[in-house]
Amino acid sequence: MANRKKSSIIITDEITHSARPFVKWAGGKTQLLNALLEKIPHSMNTYYEPFVGGGAVFFSLISNPEFKVKKAVLNDFNCELIETYRIVRDELDTLIEYLSPIATQYLAGNPEQRKEFFYEIRADIPSTNIEKAARLLFLNKTCFNGLYRVNQKGEFNVPHGRYKNPKILDVELLTLASHALQDIELICGDFEDSYKKAKNGDFVYFDPPFFPLSSTSNFTSYTKGSFGKEEHLRLKWSIDQLRDKGVSIMLSNSPHEWIVGLYEGSKYTINRTPARRSINSKGEQRGVIDELIVI
Repeated sequence: MANRKKSSIIITDEITHSARPFVKWAGGKTQLLNALLEKIPHSMNTYYEPFVGGGAVFFSLISNPEFKVKKAVLNDFNCELIETYRIVRDELDTLIEYLSPIATQYLAGNPEQRKEFFYEIRADIPSTNIEKAARLLFLNKTCFNGLYRVNQKGEFNVPHGRYKNPKILDVELLTLASHALQDIELICGDFEDSYKKAKNGDFVYFDPPFFPLSSTSNFTSYTKGSFGKEEHLRLKWSIDQLRDKGVSIMLSNSPHEWIVGLYEGSKYTINRTPARRSINSKGEQRGVIDELIVI
């Protein structure tokens, strides 16, 4: 792990317990934390999260003294996201120094200037990992609905969000996240590769791209690839293997009848909890829907 300069914010036990996601991510679990945490064992050797996204469950676990987590491994197949995690963990001061003038210039502009600046940053191709992380954070805070979406070429294509005063650079939030990420293993790759070493006493939380309830709710464009029916089947078989080894698991997914049947047929326990979702091409179909918690 690279050495990182100490932040100017003093970390105390009180604020350490306030670490939370520093990016907004589609399907984020902040609103469901209570329902999820009550089903997670309070003690584990290694915590694995193969689809970390915004990391709401991880940050909640690592910050909660009721949970004893000896080690954690976080993975995502969005390598730009994982590299941003690494930069926040290891090179936070350099990131803050680079992002600060970008945030200042954007916030100083009028609506039209902000829009033009946003599209300039969106079209830019960063050459360093610091630049990539700063760009991801800037776009995440200023694009429409905080959504990360790319086209088939892997190009970010979400439009400008027009927020009045977005908090592009939240130094305290980033500092708390950086502290929570110390000694955490970060991986970018296929979900199965991230927990090959999992064994009895470990816990794996799966939050994959949800199986779509309809064609208009189909959103899996976190990377230029896709996560379709074959991937969900491969995920199910992999979860079966983990359970056979004595590894504790929990899965979040949509309440599609195919997903329900897939896990009910293997005698998993399926819980339903309401969640508000806003990603749908038809506005009238956004709102509260059930979400599955499989254990």
